[in-house]
Amino acid sequence: MYSLCKFRILYKEQNMKYYTKSIRNLFVSYCNYSSKLRTHEPHQFFVGEQDRFNGVTINTAKENCDKTCFSQRLEASIGKWISERKRCIWFKVNIKDASYVPILADKGFNFHHARDNFVMMFKWLPNDSEPNLPPASHTNLGVGALVFNSKNQLLAISEKHYEYAHWKLPGGYVERGEDIIDAAKREVKEETGVNTSFLSLLTFRHQHNMMFGNSDIYILLMMKALSENIILSHREVQDCKWMEVEEYVNHPHVHQFNRLIIQKANNYIKKNLKLDLEKTTVKWAQFTREMTYLSVNDCDYNI
Repeated sequence: MYSLCKFRILYKEQNMKYYTKSIRNLFVSYCNYSSKLRTHEPHQFFVGEQDRFNGVTINTAKENCDKTCFSQRLEASIGKWISERKRCIWFKVNIKDASYVPILADKGFNFHHARDNFVMMFKWLPNDSEPNLPPASHTNLGVGALVFNSKNQLLAISEKHYEYAHWKLPGGYVERGEDIIDAAKREVKEETGVNTSFLSLLTFRHQHNMMFGNSDIYILLMMKALSENIILSHREVQDCKWMEVEEYVNHPHVHQFNRLIIQKANNYIKKNLKLDLEKTTVKWAQFTREMTYLSVNDCDYNI
């Protein structure tokens, strides 16, 4: 009886040793597996944002990946996107991550456009079709102002950075997210110190091969002076003054197109015609947008 009990105790001790060894082996295996996971962490995929065109946009400012693992992670992600039949892959590379640019270029990514703090690169994945992408911004938008004061004089300026003598109208580029009328008021104020209000749109011109090789649209507005004291912007403007309309139209340093603008303004005033810029809110599907549109109205000008 004693021998049987001793045998059972020894049997349990052996089993405990076996279980202890098994648990230890399992723990070691788990540690090895975790180590492998850490080793293969660079091969994790980029997440990004899906778009309605079956593409993906990666913002490096939002992705946690250092340069040492970027190439491997990119290669793994490209393989995944190809298997998922994705179309265009966009990389928004923050300026702090500029070291990624040559790596992306080496993987077949091209430049699309850039802003102050990022560059957008893309790779078209399908082999059976050409890239069907929106073009990068190719047209600049500017605004000029024909400003009349209470004496029916117009505001004329001569800019510093011109190679020939000239008298032009104040104006400049429209900023991102800025309305046309607001841009005209801002430009006149910055260059001349004069406050203005909007009267009418006059016309616009469209040219090609301008700044940075872009096309250029320049919109001309008729404005009313709310103040007449000139405060010159010495950074941009060489001279500025109120000039009689007849003097301006016949001045040898006035561009032919500016003479046409004066004619347009006189015609609108005589016909009490106003090309107005009105704003409205448009809703469709799940989008709500504000837009500015042109309308033709009667106007009794009181300049």
